[in-house]
Amino acid sequence: MEMLANLYGVTDATRAYNSPRRAQHAQQTREDVLRTARELFVSQGYARVTMADIARAGGVSVRTVYLSVGTKADVLHALLLGDVAASPNASAALEQIRGTPDLRTALVAVAAGTRADQEMFKTSIDLLHSARSSDAGAHEVWRQVVANCRDALGEIARHLVAAGLVRQDVDRVADHLWFYFGLYSWRSLIEECGWSYDAAERWLVQQACITLTDPSGRTS
Repeated sequence: MEMLANLYGVTDATRAYNSPRRAQHAQQTREDVLRTARELFVSQGYARVTMADIARAGGVSVRTVYLSVGTKADVLHALLLGDVAASPNASAALEQIRGTPDLRTALVAVAAGTRADQEMFKTSIDLLHSARSSDAGAHEVWRQVVANCRDALGEIARHLVAAGLVRQDVDRVADHLWFYFGLYSWRSLIEECGWSYDAAERWLVQQACITLTDPSGRTS
């Protein structure tokens, strides 16, 4: 085998060159598949799009779609993970909160960070929300996204408690942060009630501040 490799000029340097090139090609294929899938999901709806549709629109085989990303649910998950990776808002908000001297300033930072993500990834969130009731895979992805959001807000809750900015326990604070700044609250006010982002942001900060300054966790 080594003799044949030498005969055809396949040296270690050639292998080292080909391997990164193959990896680059594979990554480009994956990105192309994901971009095509996003366009189809948005224009036609997640439930109506098949793996064959993605392959056909992307000019690749169905096998290539599976090999580069996975199942249709995997494609949706990868799109959302890509959105999360592209977002600096969560880490930036946490860093800002760590330096805040009071609760209201911290909540303003939380509201600004979660709002930025809601606006930046509105298309993906809407897509996932509409697909979760009709597709088990999409429902599982939604569950994972919710868990990730709650984990992020839980970390903020731990800081608020440790810094002495609130008098409630961590779990209660995390629940309140999720209630006011989680996926459902923004969507309810913006999509269902027709509020502007500015109005929603002001109200959410105000209500969260009222709730979290009450040691019992009640507003009345």
